[in-house]
Amino acid sequence: MSSFLQTSLSHQNFHSFTMLFFTIFPLLLSLLFIIKKWYFNTKKNSPPSPPRFPLLGNLHQLGLFPHRTLQTLSHKYGPLMLLYFGKVPVLVVSSSDAASKVMKTHDLVFSDRPQRKIFDIMLYGSKDVASCAYGEYWRQVRSLSVLHLLSNKRVQSYRRVREEETSRMMEHINKSTSCVNLSELCSRITNDITCRVTLGKRYGEEGGVFPELMLEFGELLGSFFIGDYIPWLNWLGKVNGFYSRAEKVAKHLDDFFEEVIEDHISGSRFDRDVSVDSEESDDFVDILLSVQKSNAIGFSIDRTAIKGLLLDMFAAGTDTTYTVLEWAMTELLRHQTVMQKLQDEVRNVVGNKTQVTEEDLVNMNYLKAVIKETLRLHVPIPLLVPRKSMEDIKVNGYDIAAGTQEGEVVLDSCLLLLSMNWC
Repeated sequence: MSSFLQTSLSHQNFHSFTMLFFTIFPLLLSLLFIIKKWYFNTKKNSPPSPPRFPLLGNLHQLGLFPHRTLQTLSHKYGPLMLLYFGKVPVLVVSSSDAASKVMKTHDLVFSDRPQRKIFDIMLYGSKDVASCAYGEYWRQVRSLSVLHLLSNKRVQSYRRVREEETSRMMEHINKSTSCVNLSELCSRITNDITCRVTLGKRYGEEGGVFPELMLEFGELLGSFFIGDYIPWLNWLGKVNGFYSRAEKVAKHLDDFFEEVIEDHISGSRFDRDVSVDSEESDDFVDILLSVQKSNAIGFSIDRTAIKGLLLDMFAAGTDTTYTVLEWAMTELLRHQTVMQKLQDEVRNVVGNKTQVTEEDLVNMNYLKAVIKETLRLHVPIPLLVPRKSMEDIKVNGYDIAAGTQEGEVVLDSCLLLLSMNWC
């Protein structure tokens, strides 16, 4: 009987010890992890960071206008500020000096891009220039854009398109017998010029749903989705219809670009080679198809890459341009003395001619100043496309850790341009 009791007690003691071990051991591991993390964080000279909540990080502080929130926070924490969007460390850069270090001095280190699910859906798996990861593919498509699409000679070859669309807009204003919606006109002319340069013809009021598609595309691409920063909330994108809406718009745009490309392939101009130095106003689709056919860059591009590049041209060349035009006219109407001075300059330069030519613009220094001041006060893109650091580096004395898949660098262009250093 006594041996039975001893055996029972020993089993109970062993069970108690086991339970105690498996209770205390995880707690000790957690404590060691916290101490280690605290030690390395204190040893590292990280940028200042506001207090954050567990899981959420600083997401609760962003509000409806993140660029304004970041502006307020940067006044308190400085031009280099470390936030956490969920578990994602985000470095916010908001001074010209710090931006110069990121975008010029250490440009190679910060050349990568963080990947987002919305990029995969709407930008062909990030096969465009703006969102694709740094590497050989990015270098090749960027070189293709700079040398073949946006060279000085190529831009000059579209002068006739710009002049024709400007004359068309002025004719519309002259014929109008009622008030003119200036915002609508600015949007239409930038869209029409971009369409003619990129696709070969206008897709405005005659083009059906394309302008509306691009508007929704821009809205979705600029949306903030919490699943990118808190992965276990990724299911919300399916529940609230965000992903299905993005897929629907992406499908419509893909069908549209497919139709445009097929029209160009079936056209007579497809058999003709397009030279990089050609002064003919071939549209971007012509050029890209010719490059694909002749393998002119020593790097094969497929149909998906062509569509990704076309999307970039519209994303970068429509809303940004018309927003600047709209704000420039708004500021001129607010400041009548500036308006009068600019009108005097235009009349003095143009003289008795009925139209302003691109040669006249060279001599309009005050006009250039007005445009630059408009860009400074009303930035078309308040937050630039985020970057990702590829290795540990020091910026302005702070230690910036290598960007893992989550690390981001956000440049607040509003603060960069509103800084007193530019005034």
